[in-house]
This record gives sequence, C-alpha cells and structure tokens, in this order.
Amino acid sequence: MEVNSCVPTEQKPEYRIGFSQCTTNDAWRRGMLAGMQKELSFHPNVQFRMLDAHNNSDLQRKQVQELIRQRVDLLIISPNQSGPLTALTEAAYNQGIPVIILDRRTASGSYTAYVGGNNLEVGRTAGRYAAQLLRQRGKVLEISGTPGSSPATDRTTGFKEALARYPRIQRVAQLEGNWRTALVLRQLPALLRAHPDINLIFAHNDPMARAAHQVLQQLGLAGRVRLIGVDGLPGPGNGLQLVEDGALNATLLYPTGGEEAIRTALRILRHEPYAKENVLGTMVVDSTNVSTIRTQTEQLAAQRSDIQQQQLRLQEQMRRYASQKTAVYLLLASLLGAVLLGAMAWRSLRLNRRIRRTLEQQNAEIRTQRNRIEDLAEEARRSSEAKLRFFTNFSHELRTPLTLILGPLEDLLSSPADLTKAQQHDLRLMRRNTQRLLQLVNQLLDFRKIDVGKMAVRATEGNLVSFVREIMDVFEKTAHKRNITFRFLPAEPNISLWFDGDILDKVFFNLLSNAFKYTPDGGHIQVSIQRGPADTVRVSVEDTGRGIAEADQSHILEWFYQGSHPSANGSGLGLALAEGLTRLHEGQLTFRSQLGQGSTFEVTLPLAKPAAFLEAKPNGAPPVPLTFLPDDDFHELAEQAPLTRADATILIIEDHEEVRNFLVQKLQPHFQLSTAIDGAAGLRLAGENIPDVIICDVNLPELNGLEVAAALKSDWRTSHIPLVLLTARDAPEQQIEGVQAGADLYLTKPFNPAFLLESLRTLLRNRDQQREHFRRELSVNTATVTPQRIDQKFLADLTAIIEANLDRPSLNVDDIARSLGVSQMQLYRKVKALLGTGVIDYIQSLRLTKARLLLLQEGSAIAQVAYQTGFSSPSYFATLFKSKYQVSPSEYKALHMPNSH
Repeated sequence: MEVNSCVPTEQKPEYRIGFSQCTTNDAWRRGMLAGMQKELSFHPNVQFRMLDAHNNSDLQRKQVQELIRQRVDLLIISPNQSGPLTALTEAAYNQGIPVIILDRRTASGSYTAYVGGNNLEVGRTAGRYAAQLLRQRGKVLEISGTPGSSPATDRTTGFKEALARYPRIQRVAQLEGNWRTALVLRQLPALLRAHPDINLIFAHNDPMARAAHQVLQQLGLAGRVRLIGVDGLPGPGNGLQLVEDGALNATLLYPTGGEEAIRTALRILRHEPYAKENVLGTMVVDSTNVSTIRTQTEQLAAQRSDIQQQQLRLQEQMRRYASQKTAVYLLLASLLGAVLLGAMAWRSLRLNRRIRRTLEQQNAEIRTQRNRIEDLAEEARRSSEAKLRFFTNFSHELRTPLTLILGPLEDLLSSPADLTKAQQHDLRLMRRNTQRLLQLVNQLLDFRKIDVGKMAVRATEGNLVSFVREIMDVFEKTAHKRNITFRFLPAEPNISLWFDGDILDKVFFNLLSNAFKYTPDGGHIQVSIQRGPADTVRVSVEDTGRGIAEADQSHILEWFYQGSHPSANGSGLGLALAEGLTRLHEGQLTFRSQLGQGSTFEVTLPLAKPAAFLEAKPNGAPPVPLTFLPDDDFHELAEQAPLTRADATILIIEDHEEVRNFLVQKLQPHFQLSTAIDGAAGLRLAGENIPDVIICDVNLPELNGLEVAAALKSDWRTSHIPLVLLTARDAPEQQIEGVQAGADLYLTKPFNPAFLLESLRTLLRNRDQQREHFRRELSVNTATVTPQRIDQKFLADLTAIIEANLDRPSLNVDDIARSLGVSQMQLYRKVKALLGTGVIDYIQSLRLTKARLLLLQEGSAIAQVAYQTGFSSPSYFATLFKSKYQVSPSEYKALHMPNSH
C-alpha cells in the first residue's frame, strides 16, 4: 500500500520524506499515520510518501531500496524484524540520507535518530503491575511478539527482570504469538490445558490479549485469569475499550510516535538540535483511570478531525489562491481586473492566517490536556499511597498497648514459684483474653494484607447453609424492630464446601449490613443459597433499598468510593473489603442494581477445595461457645472477660507534660492511672480501657476537650464515665459551655489538688449509687426501661435479649454480644461498669429470679422450672438457688406455699 501526501501543484516541495512500515496491527498503524499527518498539516511544503509492507519483511526491503534510489531527503523506517533491515539502514545512512528508526530497532547503531517506546520499561511495568494484581503470588503466561524483533525481545527481558523481584510468581510458559491473533486462538487452548493453574496472561499487544480473552471465555476461565495487554489505543475492539469492558485488567499505553517522528525529521532537515534517542513514556491504564484516558483520547480525536477539516479548507484556499494568482498574470493588461484579483488574494491571505492561528491554538490545547493526564496519574498514585499508610499506621497503633500488656504478663508467668495458684490462674486468664483481643486487633490489618497479597485462606469443611444462618441471626432483632421482611431461602439444607469462616463472616456481614443500611423500614431483604454452574455455590443478598446509580456502578467496589449519595457513617471500605476477601477466597462478588428498586449482591464460591487453601489446624479453629454446666466448668465462663481491679481507674488526657506529671503525682497513691497527650489518643484509651473517671484538658491539639466530651457522651461504651474538664478558661459562659458538652465537673486552673481528690471520690460514690439503682430497676418483671439515656437503653436491650432466651441452656456471652452488635470484651466492660458484675453473673441472677417466681405458681415442678429457666440439670439449679437464697427450691416452695406437696 502507498500513501502520498504532496504539496500543492503550484508550490515546490521543501523536503521529501519517505516512510516504510511493516506491521499487522492496523489500529496501531492508523494511529501512527494519523499522528504523522496531523503534524504534517502544519508543514504543507513537505512531501510525504508512506509505503506499507503488511508484515512482509522482503517486501519492505524492496520498498526501502526504492526510496533510497529516489534519493529522498530523509527516510523513516518502522521494521518488523531487526535483521532484514539492518544492512539497508546502514546503506542509506552511509549515503548521507538521514535515517529515523521508528518503534522497532535494527541490529546496528548506524542511524540518525530513534523514536519509539521504551519496550524494556514496558516489560518492567507489566511485571510490576502483574505482581500487584496477583498479590505477589501466582503463575504467569507470556504471549510474545515475533522472535528477533526488538519490541518482543525488550518486553520479554523487562518482564522477566520485574518478576525476578517476586520469587512467589512463576513465569511458567511462553507462547510466540508473532503479533497474530489467529496464532493465539489456535495454540493458546492447548497451552492453558497443559497449565490449568495460570493466574495471569501478559500479551505483547492488545490484539493478542483480545484473542487470549476469547480463549479464556471458551474455556470458562475469563473470571479467574487476569489479562494485561500493550498499546492502549482508542476505538472499538482496541485496548482502552477492552479495559473499560472488563475484558482486560489493564493495558500499557504505548505511544505510536508518529508526531514525534515528524518533529524529529524536521529538526534534522533544518539542521536544528535534536536528540538521537527519543524514548516515549508509558503508563498503566486500568479500571481506575481508563475513563479519564478515553475521554482525553476522544477529545484529541475530535480535535484531530477539526485539524483535518481545517487542513482541507487550507488546501482549498491554497488552490483558490493559486487560481487567483494565475488570473492576475493573465489579466495584467486590465488594471481593474488586477485590482479586483489583488483584493481577493489579500482576503484569502487573511483567512489563511486566521486558520493557522486556530490550528496553533488547538495544538496548544492538546499539549495542555496531555500534561493534565500525567498530573492526574501522579495524583492518583499519591492518594493510593496515603490510604495504605493510614491503615497500616492505625493498626500498629492499636497493637502497641496490647504488646505492653502481654510483656509484663509473660514476665510474671515466667516465675510461677513466686505466685500463688490463684494468682497464676488470674494471670493466665488475663494472658488468654489479652491474646484474644490481640487477635481481634490483627483483623484490622486484613485490608493491608489483602493489598500486598499476604493473607492466607485457612479453610475447614463445613455446612455453608448453617454458617450463613448463624450470621443472619445477628440481624433478626433489627429486622423485627424496623418491620423488615427478612427471609432465608436455601435450595438445600446442607451444602458442604471448604471455607475460611473468619473471611466469609466478614464478607456476608458487610453485605447484610449494607442491605439493612439502605433498605427502608417495612422493606424486604432475602438471602438465598443455591448451586451454580461449573461446581460452584451462589449466595445472593437481595434488598428493596434505594439502589445504586448507574454512574456509580462501575466504581462501587473500589476502595474508599462512597458514590454520589454517600452514607453519613460510611467509609467506602465495606464493599471493597468484601470484594477483596471474596477474590482471596477464590470466589467472585458481583451485583446488579436499579435505582429506586433495590440491589442484589451475589457471592460465587467454588465447591471443590482450591489448591491455594491451607487446611485450618485444630487449634486454629474458633472457640466453642461456653454454656452453663453443672460442675466446675461453670467457672471457666469468667474467661470471657479480664478480672476487675480493686482500685478505681482514671484516664488523664493532658498535653502539657508538667501538668500531666503533677496530676499523676497527686492521684497515683489513690487510683490506677493511664495518660494520653492529645484528644484522639484519649478517646482511643477510653474506648479500650473503660476507666472509672476521665480527667481532660480543654485546650488540646487537634480534638479539643469539648469535642472529646461530646464524643465520650455519644459513645455507648463511654457514656457512663464521669468526666472532669480542666481549663484556664474561667468565664461563666465558658463554664456553661463545658457543662453543656457533658462534663460532670468543671475545674479552672489553678485548682486545689485536695478539692480535685475529694471531687473524684464523690463522683465515684455517685456512680456506685447509680449502678445499684440500675441493678434494682432491671428485674425480671421489667422487660425494658424507658430509654431516657444511652445507658438505660443499653441495659434495657440487654435485659430483653436475656429474658427472651432464658430457656436456652446454651445462651452465652457471644450470643448476646452478636445480638447487640458488639464484641464480647466491649459488652463485658460496659456491664461491669454499670452493674458492678459480669455478664454471666447477671444472666444467672435473672435466671434465679425468674425461677423464684415460677416456683410460686400452682402445680409447678422443680425440674420443670429448672429447664424453663435454662439450667442444664435440676441438681445444678438447686445448688445455685440455695447458694443465693440460703434455702433449697423445695424449701422455698414449701415456705411460701404451705399446701404444696
């Protein structure tokens, strides 16, 4: 194929440029030629001749020989293979014809300039991005270009270098695609069957990647194997469209170099400074930036079309100008005709200048938009790094205090001879519960582990139906309270598969939480389980909520994305974490939604155990829930929470070191103290330790004391804690502001230490009296308490849950915590602070009170009462009853019902 771009017939060409290219990638060739012609539109006096060899190296050699014979002013060669064109390139160069090598290098250094992408860097970038997709673990297949061509060689070399940094990623196979899709379609199926565990395919161009996607669809592997291509060209069926449609995970932008080749050629011909090596940059285009790239590309294409239209108009004007100029020469004898034709020529020149200025402005806009794309990519990279640092630092901050607790405990337990058995038992109890809390904190690192690919799946074989049913139980109370129809529709009563309960618990809990968050009162939520195709099981969560806007659907599973109508308490992490954990579990999370009608999220899991799963060890399984037992095992229930301390605990939040040390010195002989130097640290310690009193300065960095007070009083974990505010602000309106924020005592500096000490003791006494009031108010005859305060509502909910399940011997702290939506440790600390007793003791007290009332009913039997109130045996019930009331059940019954037998 031959394309000529010539100067107007009346204008002599200033330069003649010959171009020979040899490729089968039509889209890339069209993009390169379009870039050349756009740049040539600014230089109408350049004659440009393009010869296309259609991937035939022998034909290209003949075309280059013809161009050399014609003695063109400059030769541009885009070879398919380096060997066949090397000798001709050297011959032209030695004859004094400048030679520009475009895109693919020859085997010789005898050329004037090189313009093209850095194929070695393209391979490295692909390798690094592949490691990120695979979380640094997996098996990779490479589909390379024509052997011997510089792009294929360099991309393979760069890809290998990048993967060498990740020892857990294996490059198991390579297919020589020769840049041809037909060859990939024919040979790839057999290669995939030979390597069924391939996780990612890297193709040297997008057409071969598209062919690989077709093969994956035919083999049913499209959802499991990732695909990376190279070119990133716009248009239907090309790289950008494939990424946007989800056929490719990413493509590497590989500039065609047409515009830069023409610019370099003109610098050489005009004897201006130029660079011999003109290496074009690359970038990864994936789902996060493809829309932006596509929009910019479409704008560039539109502007390029405008330039072409302007060029046509320019040529038309040039033809008109030539015709008018001829007329001037022909009618020179007529003065009037000469004046008229001169006026027309002057008008045409003005129009030409206006068109040229328009073209220059559009070219400047294109350069500005290109720079904007680069700025957006850099901004996205910095944003991602900031998010990762935040989660990592936050998780490690939580681990530090737990480590400081475990260290002293281990030291004490290392010298058992110095401890009594009771002390050893208590310390071991503290260590076990601290370790359990540390395990909970470690779960906060899940996000970071998923991101770097360091989270293992430890699976056990179990019944998925019963597992999902247990998670749904947590939401039953919420559904009933909000009048939401909450249905569970398993297709079978038992579907057995290997799964990691800790991972799937987070997935389904997040999906159900989202469903309840966006479903209005009186709506419907349905959970169904059924077998899917290809040995899979599908769990669907369907709701009648507000749905997801179409503009948000392509981003809803991305980290930190909250949509166009974000929730007030959302963070943009729930769905992204669920999707990441599902992929980690070798599954797939999909959804469909219609705005105003609801959403359906589906989790598809393999029935067979994937090879990557680790089998959970027995000691790694979750603890078996504790129950009421008629022997010494009952005392093991105390392990659900750490032991209480005899002295009151006080948290001091003060950023001034000397004031903080002064408070510690004055209060340490009387209380157990902990300190924080800012409001954020103080809130964290208050939520973790639940102190008896909090002393807080008002003037704190970041969060001030009033903001800390508001946060403490609005959090159910800390709402009961007396708060003392210390400040140098002594104006009456400032003191009123502090009391309104929730302070129980407002002291101004300087303060009397003795007054502070006595005030703290008074606050603690008042708290004890309030605790006794709660214990008397919450009896078996009072199902709920008027929720005038957060603490009363909490105790009312707690009592209602226990009373509703009194007949269940297996009722335990974990069941209650799940019903309330809190952790066991948080539940224990709150109950201990409000009632002065443990959760288990409170359950036992309600059981015995209920049993006492049932014994007074006519015809009641002791055994029947024992089972109705959840005791596992009548003998155990009798023992506990006598321990509390100093009489046995039969004696109590006879005492109050003399006629009973």
